[in-house]
Amino acid sequence: MTQREKTRRKIRDNPKCLLPLFYLILLTVTIGGCAIPRIETPPPVPPRIEARIFPDFVVVIVQEGDTFTSLARKYLNDPSLDFLIAEFNETGEPRVGQELIIPLAPFEKGGLSARGYQTVPVLSYHNFSSTEANKSTVTKQAFEEQMSLLREKGFRVITIDQLFDFFDFNRQIPKKSVVITIDDGWRSANDIALPVLKKFGYPATLFIYTDLIVGSEKTLSWDLVQAMVHQGVDIQCHSKTHRNLTLMGKKESYREYVESVERELSECAQVVKKRLNKDVKYFAYPYGDTNLLVIHLLKKQGYRGAFTVKRGSNPFFLNHYEIQRSMVYGDLSLDQFEKNLAVFSDEALR
Repeated sequence: MTQREKTRRKIRDNPKCLLPLFYLILLTVTIGGCAIPRIETPPPVPPRIEARIFPDFVVVIVQEGDTFTSLARKYLNDPSLDFLIAEFNETGEPRVGQELIIPLAPFEKGGLSARGYQTVPVLSYHNFSSTEANKSTVTKQAFEEQMSLLREKGFRVITIDQLFDFFDFNRQIPKKSVVITIDDGWRSANDIALPVLKKFGYPATLFIYTDLIVGSEKTLSWDLVQAMVHQGVDIQCHSKTHRNLTLMGKKESYREYVESVERELSECAQVVKKRLNKDVKYFAYPYGDTNLLVIHLLKKQGYRGAFTVKRGSNPFFLNHYEIQRSMVYGDLSLDQFEKNLAVFSDEALR
């Protein structure tokens, strides 16, 4: 009998003899299994929610590269509305991981708050010079310093349309808003003021009295006015001849006076329409003077509002035909200039 046959017979007659071999194999497999590292699959990480949109606001978590401007562009479709986010959250530049609320509608209509109400300064300039200054003439250097101060102090220069939309509760504007206007139609508005305004990216309104636009060495021509329009300057009316609309002429009957005032308002608008194909909406009173008759005629002719030169800042509830403007004189210091920039009042709470 061979050895293989002897082994088979032994296993058949005594199967328990295989137990040691079974345990040996089991031990080998167990040890080998411990030597192989176990690979565990981590649980899936849920995506981070960067924004949640509600009917009136959006809650966002600030991501790398986010700014108020980029968030306003993304969620409000207008980067210039960045101030809404900053002012609502009362914070400086956003930080990564910070939670912000983006309002989708004005949250302080008319600038009203529990602390008081917003006011908007309107600046009034007339003439400019490279070197000389007087009551109605501001030097280029002084004008540039004033515009720079607005930037340094965090002011936003807005248009007259934006100002009146604010008055009518149709728009919220930055808390530190200011309007820039220039009267008459002197050539220096184009030669000196416009380059400075463009440097800072500021809008401005030029109130012209149309009889002055004759294209002389000192006055604007209609070609220059048209060029200013193409560069972003808003043109509105300052009358036809610049007569004082509140005073009757010595030889003028009351009827003649009323008819003359009507022509001052209407003919200015007609000339601007003819020359610039533009409908005017706002009026600056010559010498800043007005009365109930003039206001009534302005309303009758469809003007949306009008401006005096009474010094002061403007809340939403001021008469829209008596908007205040602070004249900027050539001898004002920067400190004196800054005193015309009041943007808030708490008088109602005193």
